Amino acid sequence: MAELNGNCLVSQSGGPTAVINASVAGVVGEALNHSCIEEVYGALNGMHGLLHEDLVDLAAESQQAIRGLRYTPGAALGSCRMKLKKPQDFERVLEVFKAHNIRYFFQIGAEEALESAAKISALAKEQNYELRVVGIPKTTDNDLSATDHCPGYGSALKYIGTTVRELSVDADAMGQGDLVTIIEVMGRNAGWLAAGASLAKRRDHPNDPPHLVYVPEVAFSNDKFLDDVRKVLKREKHCVVVVGEGLVDKDGNYVAVETTSTDALGHAQLGGVGEYLRDLVESQAGAKVRVARLGVAQRAAAHIASKTDSEEAFLVGQAAVLAAVGGESDKMVTLVRGDNDVYSCDTGLTNLADVATTNKKLPREWINEDGVSMNFQFYRYATPLIQGEVTVPFDNGLPAFIRLAKESVDKTLPPYET
Repeated sequence: MAELNGNCLVSQSGGPTAVINASVAGVVGEALNHSCIEEVYGALNGMHGLLHEDLVDLAAESQQAIRGLRYTPGAALGSCRMKLKKPQDFERVLEVFKAHNIRYFFQIGAEEALESAAKISALAKEQNYELRVVGIPKTTDNDLSATDHCPGYGSALKYIGTTVRELSVDADAMGQGDLVTIIEVMGRNAGWLAAGASLAKRRDHPNDPPHLVYVPEVAFSNDKFLDDVRKVLKREKHCVVVVGEGLVDKDGNYVAVETTSTDALGHAQLGGVGEYLRDLVESQAGAKVRVARLGVAQRAAAHIASKTDSEEAFLVGQAAVLAAVGGESDKMVTLVRGDNDVYSCDTGLTNLADVATTNKKLPREWINEDGVSMNFQFYRYATPLIQGEVTVPFDNGLPAFIRLAKESVDKTLPPYET
């Protein structure tokens, strides 16, 4: 395939993770190695920046800043929860690409962002504009199909497992057979994050906290939950419960939603299941209850990020550039686990359009028959993903995260009216 000369653009979308910026560092570092890529740009605030021609020059950033992306959480370029829908939106994005000779587009994100990237690519083909589009996976929820796991997931697990251990030690000091600690974690309709709390158990200590883990893949029952809690309190000084925010009953209805409204992508605003379970225990079991809702801390805790996760996030950024320069387009980079007993991971490619239409659930066979604990298959899958610690520099006792200079690229188009 003939070499394609032009500029590249990287964009971040959706909820940030502790390692999403490492993927940007991978893209920038690899793009600078290829003479066919003339300029390296970033879009501010994802799709919003694409529509409004808000681009920054990443090649102008200091090497210290690019290196610092590997330990800085959040989305350094800015993100948004925005899905392109109107034909004129896609037309506008392509106009921006043409105005800045963007020939390589790297979209970091989950389903909605990758779907938009696929449609941008389709429009470019219709207009005979040569463009190579490669998706880079990102989500703490770990529900993207086709990839063994997602960058961002391992670090969220490491934080959740650490927090469960810390809260469990605290509860052990306070409990006298009458204390229940309920920890609500994110994950929407998949139980990957809640299941990961099980990693807090020490090897060969099955009665360690968390004592009970409830995931959306198992229908929730009030009566069973209360019975489970009572059984734990009979043998332990306290009971630690971890629950996924997207818990559903036997009819598929959410156990709790924070509000009847939806977000910008049409998703139900989940949350509040911890408080729901607290009220249930206090009224029916007579125990003291405290609720810890981990919230966005799960995706921002770079101080306890997984080194494995960070390195793989950087790797998928590099792989995206190599694939595009090699002639690939309309693909998403995947993480492929090795077959050996010792954990190893490489990258692969899958069709971008397929990723946007399917979600990956926690396998039911990884959940024990009791419905509230994970078996060895999950431990074997998840344990390698939390290994190692990212070295974060500190300044005056606190993490010294970086901020990009974000040198703006001159606009050439009229303002866009959305």
